[in-house]
Amino acid sequence: MNAALKLNRTFQAEPVLRSIFKEAELEHRSIIQMYNLLGWGELPDELKFTIKEDVKGYIDELNGEYSTSCPLVQHRRESVDFWVNSYLDEICTLDTAVKALKTTRL
Repeated sequence: MNAALKLNRTFQAEPVLRSIFKEAELEHRSIIQMYNLLGWGELPDELKFTIKEDVKGYIDELNGEYSTSCPLVQHRRESVDFWVNSYLDEICTLDTAVKALKTTRL
């Protein structure tokens, strides 16, 4: 009969969770700051959530983490700018802007 050897190792999850939480909090603050810099601080949460990944891309590029000249990325940025400004100028509804900007996940 093979008996399992019980090891007396305990994993301390709290320090790991604290570092994950701190990283998420810093990312959230930088995203909020970018919304405000773009003049989009007062957007409804639904629209902010829809364009969150785009705003993170703006932050990464401004921090010099990458630079792109891809026409598809440029088209997406123009689309985000168009629909957000259309919503802010009351040309379209929130629902229309969200539907136009929503992307499908792979």
